[in-house]
Amino acid sequence: MKNSIKMGSAFIGIIVGAGFASGQEILQYFTSFGAMGIAAAILATVLFTYLGMNLTLLGSRMQTTSHKEVVYGISGKVVGRIVDYIIIFTLFGVGVVMIAGAGSLVSQQFGLPSIIGSTLMTVLVIITIMLNVEKVIAIIGSITPFLVLMVIVLAVYSIVSMDGSFASLDSIAKEQASALPNWFISAINYVSFNIAVGASMAIVMGGTEKDEKVAARGGLIGGLGLGILIILSHLAIFSRVDVVGSAEMPMLQIANDISPLLGIFMSVILFGMIFNTAVSMVFAFAARFYTFGTAKFRIFVILTGIISYVLSFVGFTKLVSMFYPVVGYLGLFLVGAIIVAAFRYKGKDAKVPLPSNNPS
Repeated sequence: MKNSIKMGSAFIGIIVGAGFASGQEILQYFTSFGAMGIAAAILATVLFTYLGMNLTLLGSRMQTTSHKEVVYGISGKVVGRIVDYIIIFTLFGVGVVMIAGAGSLVSQQFGLPSIIGSTLMTVLVIITIMLNVEKVIAIIGSITPFLVLMVIVLAVYSIVSMDGSFASLDSIAKEQASALPNWFISAINYVSFNIAVGASMAIVMGGTEKDEKVAARGGLIGGLGLGILIILSHLAIFSRVDVVGSAEMPMLQIANDISPLLGIFMSVILFGMIFNTAVSMVFAFAARFYTFGTAKFRIFVILTGIISYVLSFVGFTKLVSMFYPVVGYLGLFLVGAIIVAAFRYKGKDAKVPLPSNNPS
């Protein structure tokens, strides 16, 4: 159970990046639909639990160090190539967004030039990836409990201190900009996007665990925990949407409203969660092309970090608005492949076929 909890915590840490931890994703994808945001959050929880469990299970079953073998194994050559390219695109793009997010966080909370946050994040990511994958997973998972604690505290505070009723806040919530047209599509798109973000590293994590039950349980815990965080974050923002609806980072705003010291603590956690996702993205991106630990892998990581750093100056908000919904729709290819594989390769003895000519 200990290994499963560690894996589940790491799964949450991979997906919870700048947008989620700050509350901006939750505001757009859930709270902007008012009371129906709860239904969207519950649907997302169910999907995250199911897909997370199957991702780590497939990784364990194939004992892989890259998502490539699993993707081509469960999808075939044609669809596998499409899904593989979508994941590659997502890994690199989210890495860029996280570095940009670090710059925005430092600028908003501490009034420092954004280049300081982006530079620090880039250096930390490159250094961390030089560790082995087990240490990377441990680092990713270690910060997650602090985020869980903060989300619970902020949710309780927001609900207890709310001025009006949920019914009165519903109309205000619906005035917020939505990423997608309705709550159902929004929930599907959000899960699809985040699975595309977390799939590669989740598969790699599963590959480090030989016991399939432990791996599957880890993915299940991670997916369920992520869903609970979504629900709590939605309730926190919904309860104070009249105050924090216009904030770029609503959860950080709630923390600052409680206490400036709590705001600083929250900003440190936010930076840590951005770091988690950035490390996962760059690591998995590099592992897709080169074997971990080799000289080529290290050089590729450094080059990826530098290129991501340069592209991050496009700006955090602009990158999120352009990138996230597109990946959400593209990620449906991967979600479909995972669901089909879950039914096709049931049972302990069911082996996912390795592709005969696996494109590189």
